Amino acid sequence: MAQAASFDVTTGVDLQEVDNAVNQAQKELAQRYDFKGSKATIEFKRAESLIALAADSEFQMTALFDILQSKLIKRGVPVKNLDVGEIKQAGGDMVRRDVKLKVSLDTETAKKVAAAIKDAKLKKVQASIQGDQVRVSGPSRDDLQEAIVLLRSKDFGVQLQFGNYR
Repeated sequence: MAQAASFDVTTGVDLQEVDNAVNQAQKELAQRYDFKGSKATIEFKRAESLIALAADSEFQMTALFDILQSKLIKRGVPVKNLDVGEIKQAGGDMVRRDVKLKVSLDTETAKKVAAAIKDAKLKKVQASIQGDQVRVSGPSRDDLQEAIVLLRSKDFGVQLQFGNYR
């Protein structure tokens, strides 16, 4: 009897690419005329998977976020995996915004992925949640290909990655 085929569904961002994008955004920030003399900053906190933005006004915050987002897109970082916080007032007439990076599937999203596969009623394809990933297994690779097409057609709020295909 043949071994059952399987693959893993995960999500994440390449933190080195995020670091490169933040560095490029900081360089552009230093050169932009509309940010001359301002205290606007972009800071990447790798350990917390967080990008902290600070600007003098909400208008500058919008421009700062646009710079960051364009650099992230150019570096191939999925913008769907950004959890953009609200603009908050900070001391000294500054505004702050935290952008969290979704580096793994949270339990709620994993449940939605597993439920989508079960609801589709694909032949003998099963999904099981294993920590921060979902393992999808089935008797044939063709059924698994259908599952991948199904998952790509739906929006779960993050960019899904398919790996460990056997």
